[in-house]
Amino acid sequence: MGFFNRNFDRPGPGVDKNAPRKTGPARFFEVVGRDGGNFFKASLLCLLGFIPWALLVGIGVIGESMPFALLGGLVGGVIAGPTLAGMNDTVLRSLRDEPGFWWHTYKRAFKNNWRASLAPGGLLGLLCAGQLFLLWCLTMGLVQADLPMGVMLGLNLLLTTMCAPFVFGQLVMMDLPFGQLLKNSLFLALGHSPWALVMALVQILYWGATLFFFPYTLVTLVALGFALPTVICQQIAWRIMDKIFGLEDQFRQKREAQLAEETRE
Repeated sequence: MGFFNRNFDRPGPGVDKNAPRKTGPARFFEVVGRDGGNFFKASLLCLLGFIPWALLVGIGVIGESMPFALLGGLVGGVIAGPTLAGMNDTVLRSLRDEPGFWWHTYKRAFKNNWRASLAPGGLLGLLCAGQLFLLWCLTMGLVQADLPMGVMLGLNLLLTTMCAPFVFGQLVMMDLPFGQLLKNSLFLALGHSPWALVMALVQILYWGATLFFFPYTLVTLVALGFALPTVICQQIAWRIMDKIFGLEDQFRQKREAQLAEETRE
């Protein structure tokens, strides 16, 4: 476990509490420069978590068995859900400049979120498996490419990628039932559709290019993995969720209460 615990005994990088927070590209490079190593480790665990999904869905797609692909997507998504929650939790902690050592906070967040992440992971895995199977069938000429089919696939893909960052963002920061999580995410995506479409475009282009140029993208997949699209999308989603729910104030008050309690003890 040395890979995850190295430098545990040395103070981590910090941010002056009085310094104004950067925005846009400057903020992106700030958090990547400061916490890029943590993003890489969380992404690596996320990639490992998605191996069962890739294997099961790949067998179903290549074997042209839609039921197997969908079932594999569901099962693989359930397995991968906790690691995807861990990836988003790592990024969101960085975006709100929360102090702490990564491996310690990752384990604690994993323990707190793994159960809640099973259903969202399964749903995301199922939807992505269906989209991939349909794309494969269209590419191989197994189904006729017509306008209704294209509209259905496009809307499904857009809605999934517009909502996913909000789903996992709320999951790791708020204690909500699954139905409320989906409802909030849909309203956030539709209510802030220009930014949600930007998040969707980032994910579609990134994963589309990764899939199209595979296996040549194996190196970039290991190096960037889930980290790059997650940082970009959560930088957008975090601002929206914080504006709507006042999350940063809640986290600040919680930390102050914990510090006060520790001081009394």
